[in-house]
Amino acid sequence: MRFYITTTLPYVNADPHIGFAMEIIRADIIARFKRLQGYEVFFNTGTDEHGINIYKKALAKGVDPQTFVDEYAKHFKDLIKALDLSPDINFIRTTDLNHIKAAKDFWKIVRDAGFIYKKNYKMKYCAGCELEKTNSELEKGRCPLHPSTELEIIEEENYFFKFSEFQNKLLDFYHERDDFVIPDFRFNEIKAFVGRGLEDFSISRLKNKMPWGIEVPDDPEHVMYVWFDALINYISAIGWPDDKEKFNKWWIEPGGVVQYCGKDNLRQQAAMWQAMLMAANLPPSKHIIINGFIISGGKKMSKTLGNVIDPFAIVSEYGADSLRYYVAREFHPFEDSDITMERFKDTYNANLANGLGNLISRIMKMAEANLEIPVKLTKPILPVEYIEGLESFEIKKAMDLIWNEISIQDAYIQETKPFSLIKTDPAKAKEIITHLVQKLDHIAYMLLPIMPSTAAKIKELIFSNKAPIAPLFPRK
Repeated sequence: MRFYITTTLPYVNADPHIGFAMEIIRADIIARFKRLQGYEVFFNTGTDEHGINIYKKALAKGVDPQTFVDEYAKHFKDLIKALDLSPDINFIRTTDLNHIKAAKDFWKIVRDAGFIYKKNYKMKYCAGCELEKTNSELEKGRCPLHPSTELEIIEEENYFFKFSEFQNKLLDFYHERDDFVIPDFRFNEIKAFVGRGLEDFSISRLKNKMPWGIEVPDDPEHVMYVWFDALINYISAIGWPDDKEKFNKWWIEPGGVVQYCGKDNLRQQAAMWQAMLMAANLPPSKHIIINGFIISGGKKMSKTLGNVIDPFAIVSEYGADSLRYYVAREFHPFEDSDITMERFKDTYNANLANGLGNLISRIMKMAEANLEIPVKLTKPILPVEYIEGLESFEIKKAMDLIWNEISIQDAYIQETKPFSLIKTDPAKAKEIITHLVQKLDHIAYMLLPIMPSTAAKIKELIFSNKAPIAPLFPRK
């Protein structure tokens, strides 16, 4: 059994933010869960490194674009260790030579199939989205996602992709695959978008206006537009087109890739990319999972407001598993979610320091003091509700189940009082403590995909029959 999952590739014109940390943690949780089920997993992430925004930022810093993207790509790669992500994660950069070759090969295939043409045109363009905007998408003449960014009017000769030819094919595909986009309300959005009719979109820029990009095959005066380049990473990462065996292993046999992305990527991932695959005569993705946005104190994060939250800073103070907990349980799996450092601290103290951490200490102190040998354990069985939660990408459901189990064991300790019973009925007390250790092991097993370091520490304590020397989650 094989499973392929990927994040989007973040654009490297700024440091990593909490929104992308959320996306990559969620993808890692699903990847680890599938491994726990016995799947062989390919987990992909990386960086999107071409385009006018990066070119402008590099010029402003007085460095060449490659030096600029090398620096920022490292910041994103550092998330792998900081967030305790799967160590075998694949990290692709759109400046990698194998990706550049794949992008050019993809262009040639789609061009030769008759889905690329050149024309003069004029459009309204949002540099923040790196997308053309129609009048119906604007609010008061501005992009609603980037209201402070002035729209650009671009008038030039570009290559276009015949997106308009794929309306019926996409609608038929959506009808056949009723779970293609998750959640349902996002799927309804993209079906409505495609149903209104599609317009061909530009897939190149003149090189003399945007020098930082992959050259269009057989036309060095043009470079590929960032979306047409970056989306191809999902197949170039698994060997397409040269390594057919690897591509078949990870794309054909598992039925495509599971793609996490933000709600502002819905059109690109669920419609544009799928049409591009159809044009290249390649199978579609398997699922598109849409995240909401992260806000802080009810407001969009911005440097001006001073409410930007740095994932590295959280990990430095609280540890990776604390952030992984917050993402998994406190963020809504599909809607916008709010985070402030005050709320993060309160949640940490209530649910990790006083909740899970306290339960671990109580049980293992009783075990160390009263059990002569470590408890013999059998492999726990994952609850159906836990499996269903993760298989439907509703990670919060799985976490709520775990924390309900923590509450049950806390109540069981209060009800049975093994710490007092040890004096009057030591055999019964040891039976209760053994039961509690087994339940703690079950909690650790369920935590393996979500809080892997904590799960490993719990397992180690149980194996050695020792209480933690210091709290796993000290109060802040």
